[in-house]
Amino acid sequence: MRHIRNVGLVLAACLGAAPAVTAATAAPATAAAPKPASGLDRYYDQRLGWGSCAKGPDDTMGRDLDKAGVRCADVTVPLDYSKPRGRTITVAISRLKATDTRHRIGSMLLNNGGPGNGAVQSPPEFHAWMKKTGPRYDIVGFDPRFVGRSTPLDCGWNVGTTLFSAGLGRASFDRQVELHKDLAAKCRATNADVLPHVSTRNTARDMDVIRGALGERKISYFGYSYGTYLGTVYTQMFPGRTDRMILDGAIDPRKFGPRLLREAVGENERALAAWATWAAARNDTYGLGRTRAQVLATIDRIIKTSSRGPLTVGTAPDTFRLDDTQVPFVLLAGLDSDTDTSRASLGEQLSVLNKAAAGQPTTLSPQFTGLLRLATTGDHSNMGSAQTAVICGDKAAPRDPEVYWRDIQRSRAAYPRFAAVNNNIGPCAFWDRPQERPTQVEHDAKALIVSATGDPRTPHKGAVALHGLLPSSKLITVKGANRHAVYGLYENACVDNQVNRYLATGKLPAADRTCSRKSD
Repeated sequence: MRHIRNVGLVLAACLGAAPAVTAATAAPATAAAPKPASGLDRYYDQRLGWGSCAKGPDDTMGRDLDKAGVRCADVTVPLDYSKPRGRTITVAISRLKATDTRHRIGSMLLNNGGPGNGAVQSPPEFHAWMKKTGPRYDIVGFDPRFVGRSTPLDCGWNVGTTLFSAGLGRASFDRQVELHKDLAAKCRATNADVLPHVSTRNTARDMDVIRGALGERKISYFGYSYGTYLGTVYTQMFPGRTDRMILDGAIDPRKFGPRLLREAVGENERALAAWATWAAARNDTYGLGRTRAQVLATIDRIIKTSSRGPLTVGTAPDTFRLDDTQVPFVLLAGLDSDTDTSRASLGEQLSVLNKAAAGQPTTLSPQFTGLLRLATTGDHSNMGSAQTAVICGDKAAPRDPEVYWRDIQRSRAAYPRFAAVNNNIGPCAFWDRPQERPTQVEHDAKALIVSATGDPRTPHKGAVALHGLLPSSKLITVKGANRHAVYGLYENACVDNQVNRYLATGKLPAADRTCSRKSD
């Protein structure tokens, strides 16, 4: 579950609706004075009450942050920025202060993507990855509005994700339509007064309040996955207020919308095929087949068997029943990285499903149990609710179920395992219309963009497109890697060293760079 909690891997429902940013003529970022909009002074000028991160004796994360020297605070922001004297909410932040105060650069804000992933826990980890540069920054993590330790949002769902497959037939797709219609209705029934104000643009506004409350004229920023989109939106809404910006696992803002995962369906199939080759060489361990074709055939057989009746996996009290709308979620969740550790995890999980398809008893690892609880129980309803609310609050999705069904059917032959996942309907089809118009890219911004050529979540072509929209940016490409989110997590020295050099000097590489999958 670590990668689900800590890094935004775009397991966001169908990564539903967010502003389709369109390109305009790129203009230089201006050094606009960061004056608050009318009525917002009290938010920008607020004094933050820094204190312990531990919220109680059972708060392990908070205690760990305290031991690492991190301090936490709540930032007050308006629920509705058009009514600054109205209802307020809080955004939780954490800070590991610079110790090299003589050479201090400034504050760097962290976002772990999702949307729906917090970063309050992240400053110590980033401090370590930044090596000699870490002590020169105040490293600030934040949980976006309605996420984690911020004012909560929970629709009371019985699932923690909306990323399911349409299954193999029309009947299973029709059940998906009813599921997502019900999920949207539950959010509307429980949080109708809040949902209109859950959006990327409002999170960007919260970021600028954080900047002001920290006393910074400009702020540096590191965003993974959806966090790259959030960072892009921030540069457009508040031009001239960023210093050093890293966007890792970057999204083409023009493609970010209710059906973004359609952009990655080919990457998903190719990543699975590469994984199948890896698994075939380890048939003695996983028993899935001795060739790529045999492993893929085993996966197809598991899905088909689950369509005839749910597979029962695990032992009491952690027993789960998975049908053909849920098994593909396991595939997608397991393809975020091509490291041996990640591939072994998926191998173990598919070995379990293969045994279950044969009617054999199975035992689940803690990691697999956590993943299945996310998909089949309400344990993480708050995460799924917040994630979906952001996605649906940015841009409307197609509302006719037949649009989704036609796209699924058209793409099944080319993408047999992922067509029904990446084209599936989601709650955004039944959500109320967004409150604001899409963000337009009208300002250039300096940024270091990081991307892997085989990224199965946010395809490399999206990073290339973002690079084109921001002419002053530079792109680091990890060639031959099926990996989402690289810096610090992938242990690629080529990427890590270039990012750290930029953070230390503020100078982007003179030209775009390419790193090999394995680097020294």
